[in-house]
Amino acid sequence: MAIKRYTADADTTITNAFKANLSTRGVSGNMGQSDILEVFSIFAQASSASSELERVLIKFPATGTTAGYISYDREQGNIPASGSVSFYLRMFDAPHSQTTPKGFNLIVSAVSQSWQEGLGLDMEEYSDEDEANWLYASDTKIQASASITAENTGSAGVVTVGSQLFMTGTSANYLFTATSSFGGPEAPDGASWAANHFLTGTTSAMMATNIQTLINNSASADFSASVASAIVTVYAASAGTAANTNQLSSSLVTAFSVTGSEYGTTEYISGTFAGGVNFTLWTTEGGDYYADASSSFTASFDTGFENIELDVTPLVEQWINSSGNVLGTKSNYGVGVRLSPTEDNASNSYYTKMFFARGSQFFFKRPYIEARWDSSTQDNRGSFYYSSSLAPAADNLNKIYLYNYVRGQLKNIPDIGTGSIYVSVYSGSVANSAPFGSKLQLSTGGDVASGDLYNVTGGYVSTGVYSASLAFTGSTSLTKVFDVWHSGSTQYFTGTITPASLTQVWPGQSHNPSQQYVSSITNLKPAYSNQNTTARFRLYTRKKNWNPNIYSVASEAAPIDLVESVYYRVYRVTDDLDIISYGTGSDNNTKLSYDNSGSYFDLDMSLLESDDTYGIKFVYYLNGQYNQQPEEFIFRVESA
Repeated sequence: MAIKRYTADADTTITNAFKANLSTRGVSGNMGQSDILEVFSIFAQASSASSELERVLIKFPATGTTAGYISYDREQGNIPASGSVSFYLRMFDAPHSQTTPKGFNLIVSAVSQSWQEGLGLDMEEYSDEDEANWLYASDTKIQASASITAENTGSAGVVTVGSQLFMTGTSANYLFTATSSFGGPEAPDGASWAANHFLTGTTSAMMATNIQTLINNSASADFSASVASAIVTVYAASAGTAANTNQLSSSLVTAFSVTGSEYGTTEYISGTFAGGVNFTLWTTEGGDYYADASSSFTASFDTGFENIELDVTPLVEQWINSSGNVLGTKSNYGVGVRLSPTEDNASNSYYTKMFFARGSQFFFKRPYIEARWDSSTQDNRGSFYYSSSLAPAADNLNKIYLYNYVRGQLKNIPDIGTGSIYVSVYSGSVANSAPFGSKLQLSTGGDVASGDLYNVTGGYVSTGVYSASLAFTGSTSLTKVFDVWHSGSTQYFTGTITPASLTQVWPGQSHNPSQQYVSSITNLKPAYSNQNTTARFRLYTRKKNWNPNIYSVASEAAPIDLVESVYYRVYRVTDDLDIISYGTGSDNNTKLSYDNSGSYFDLDMSLLESDDTYGIKFVYYLNGQYNQQPEEFIFRVESA
């Protein structure tokens, strides 16, 4: 399995475009809940020199300690180390009825500060004010509180206290109000008074305690109070909303005040409200972005309808800061997608380029980062060749593997771990079930060093998997050889290289054959689940013109004519939509592995949407050309 996808976990569009009145800009508008992302520039709509811009912010699950994050998959060995995997940004064009520009570039750059997705939706009038937007990256909700100092001048009085939500314009603040209510005998402990009264008390500390009791026992759930000495701290029940200001207006600097008099004395409580929302401005309106080459990339559009498929490996490696990354580290604040400065400042419009957002109903159109790498294993145990002067040195090498399964799971050999392991080759015959005689001498090349021609120094591949590479120049009269894997003192495994493969030599040809093959997935099932399932598909290949006689049909298994370079494609049957394209580029991410049973590949079924039908096709690389095979293999994916 050489593909993993990480769907965006936050995205939004920000703009300074004019609203319909062409006088007010929608700089406070947020579009975090829209299923569309949009980029444009509009020149001279409101005036002869006016400019309006719209950009995209998008973030991906790069760093985290649970499944679904890139860094977690790297730590768990689910994706290779830095340098062995590429990361691609994939964003998909959203068709629309408006004009689409052509011949332009989009800049994809790392965002340099934290931002919020927001709850906005309106992409026409920009009426949903929230963060992030053109001016603000984020807001921090603060739980409002007031410190109240209680002071008693020595005479008792009774005060009625209530609370209400004070509204002023679009701002919302909590405000305490109070009225005086005196009379009745003094009750030092306050026990004889109604619940909505409190006794000021004979000391400031008693007065503060009575205020706390009243607030906490009130019917209103808006506030709670704590007390320390003569200081009462009153808290709003919840943090401020986006509409709150972070302080009272200048005319309401006293949030809680009580005055009253009896017997010529005065008792009072005073405090100042603080809380609501703090806003974080962008340093530069429209977002803050890195501009260095390892963090900024360019996507070019010819017709304007193209998707984005952009190699952003250097940036992702900085986000996850893995071992081997030489570029340093950057916090994962996602990327911004915007027109290049040339188009931003042009005296013409680029209107409008749209992409599907992460909230799109179209499963395969949501933006994601795709990890690609070559996970193919070329195990030559079933296609073992003698060395020949007809072949280059690299093609004379045969690589064989040891798969160490313990109770059905691949496990490292305890004494070997991730270190070296030795392989020695012994002769044998069809009649022998074990090696005999002495180790065969090998020729240098592959994992055979000139100082030790009797041992191949193999190595660790992945958990429980080891490999060794050698060129074989033994006698062509041998009908079987044994490969013995050992540490020098301890033998771990003995394998065989079968006569059918051992007797192969590189054949010269007196003519130029046209190779055609028959292909079949031997273990294809009609349906698969996409719930945490990885399916292995086994591909059988043989030459098309194979013509067995009666004896071979009755006594032999059908031969496997191995094709070493095979790639797969997965598509949706209903509309031929590419779900996984042929990975024939430098990443080789859809290249099939092979062993002595033929070719195979693993497919992560969670990449596929449930309740739909998919197909698999293959392309063979033969004689310098990619040849798509005619067979199609159909299956269905279900949710359980």
